[in-house]
Amino acid sequence: MSQINASASGTYAFDDRFKVNRLGYGTMQLTGEGTWGPYDDPNNAVSVIKKAVDLGINFFDTADSYGPWFADRYLAEGLKSASNRDEIFISDKVGQTRQGPGVWTPHGEPNYLRQQVEVSLMTLGIDHEDLLFLHRIDSHFSVAEQVGELKKLQDEGKIKHIGLSQVTVGQIKEAQKYAKIDAVENLYNVSDHRDDDVLDYAESQHMAFVPWFPLNTGKLTGANSPLAKIANKYKASPAQIALAWLLKRSGNVLPIPGTSLVAHLEDNVAAASIKLSDDDFKAITNLGVSNR
Repeated sequence: MSQINASASGTYAFDDRFKVNRLGYGTMQLTGEGTWGPYDDPNNAVSVIKKAVDLGINFFDTADSYGPWFADRYLAEGLKSASNRDEIFISDKVGQTRQGPGVWTPHGEPNYLRQQVEVSLMTLGIDHEDLLFLHRIDSHFSVAEQVGELKKLQDEGKIKHIGLSQVTVGQIKEAQKYAKIDAVENLYNVSDHRDDDVLDYAESQHMAFVPWFPLNTGKLTGANSPLAKIANKYKASPAQIALAWLLKRSGNVLPIPGTSLVAHLEDNVAAASIKLSDDDFKAITNLGVSNR
């Protein structure tokens, strides 16, 4: 485990300054049950972030609604002492309100989005967002209003890159009328890759594609499943194979598996070194749900 490093996953360049290792880390699990309230061991949460940095992860994904804000606090604390802090890239999200455990309500009123960005900057201890996702498009407000407000914040220097989360190709094209979209974050994994068209469009537009829920391997992890058989071939776990599949799918894919355990973190990062054959990649692709 001492030899593993996220750099083995390859890199993705957001701009001339920021080139990140493609295998990142998502903070969603560093909260209470239902992604609500504080994590039960804040010191451990901070330790996991620090360990992720030690393992070469320099792309961290978070959101104001995780907790809300508890995950951001642990992330800020964990990165505070990082010797390479200037080389670490954070993707953040605004546009979801929380009313309790497991409850998520989109809210895209422009003044609210601006408020959440300003509070997140203070919480994370930064002067700009490296990448800011509109967490969900709110049907009560136009895309022009929501993305337009993020563009205003970008023009003010408070956001470097703008992204969209859980969107269709049509919604991306609509948003592109009002701002340059540099990333998309959608549900996507071995078990469910119905958004192949979104990933392909993102690739064609030179956008990063950040798959959330990247390890939903579900029934494919059983001892007799094809995924398990391929995992045995590579002396790996099914979860590692699922991450390796994402990394091979396209060079713009940035998986962000999250965990609150250092052991799981190390296992995830080890997946960066697994290089699937074309035949195994095709076999895995055929296991999941696709709209193709």
